[in-house]
Amino acid sequence: ELLDGIAEAVTDGIVDLRPIIFVYTLGTTAKLLFGEPHSNMAQDKREAVRDNLDYATFVCGIRAHPADGAWLYNPPRFRAICRAVSEWATFFVDKAFRYKDEFGEEAAAEKYAFIVDLRREMRDIELVREQLLHILVAGRDSTATWLSWTIFHLVRNPDALERLQRETAVIPKEGHLTRDQIQKMHFLRCSYHNAYNAYSRLTETALRLYPTLPMNLRFIGKATVLPRGRGPDGRSPVLLQGSGIIFSIYHLHRLESIYRPDSREYRSQRWESGELSKKARPGLVYVDFNAGPRLCLERKDFALMEASYAIVSILHKYRITS
Repeated sequence: ELLDGIAEAVTDGIVDLRPIIFVYTLGTTAKLLFGEPHSNMAQDKREAVRDNLDYATFVCGIRAHPADGAWLYNPPRFRAICRAVSEWATFFVDKAFRYKDEFGEEAAAEKYAFIVDLRREMRDIELVREQLLHILVAGRDSTATWLSWTIFHLVRNPDALERLQRETAVIPKEGHLTRDQIQKMHFLRCSYHNAYNAYSRLTETALRLYPTLPMNLRFIGKATVLPRGRGPDGRSPVLLQGSGIIFSIYHLHRLESIYRPDSREYRSQRWESGELSKKARPGLVYVDFNAGPRLCLERKDFALMEASYAIVSILHKYRITS
């Protein structure tokens, strides 16, 4: 679907890859969660789902600012779209359960694995639906943004692009690209600390400079004392239970004390030595998918493979020049 979308969009002018990439990530995530390709739906329905998700995500971003006052911004269109998206997800959940009733749980677990597994853990069908939508939004938006920025910088960094093209050239173009082939691409992937899983050097750099969620919020579970004070004067070290803390991943990833004076530059090679892992505790020097108990589920290999597969597939079919 990704390559077909690019082929259809290619003209003598500029091709905007971003919407094509969003179609790709929605399709792959929907297939994983709902058990069947998003392309099975009629074109108008697919476009409606994409538009609804775009608008709902936009409004949720606005509602996040007032926090407890989110109810103050609740436009009628937003409420209608939330109902439409919920009904869309419910359709697949009901379909999976009907399939289970007809063909048995074993067959359903093979075709609708994610839904069946959630149902085993959660007896509430509504909760199953909400969990599916929660992961769908993360799987679609984060990987699409990540891919868009990676390609944006690849064409502006000839050395990195040439090195990656050499690496992909040895992979046969016939047949399907496999996980093993991607994992053997040393420039595309690396392990720079024992506490980290395999990461993509190229996509790491894009996520560092342009994190999908540049600002985030946490609430204090119990009273905490920081090693140094917060606030402009640095003299407020005590955080009371229930306090809200906003932190900037965007600024963390650009700290010169961690990433050197060239922290704002796209330079994939900075990950190769492993030196970054010594700058801070593992998991906190680079929080692409956040850290701690609220670690984003997208990190669990799926997003990494999804992005890597897309980049390699594009380089296989097209000759990209800087």
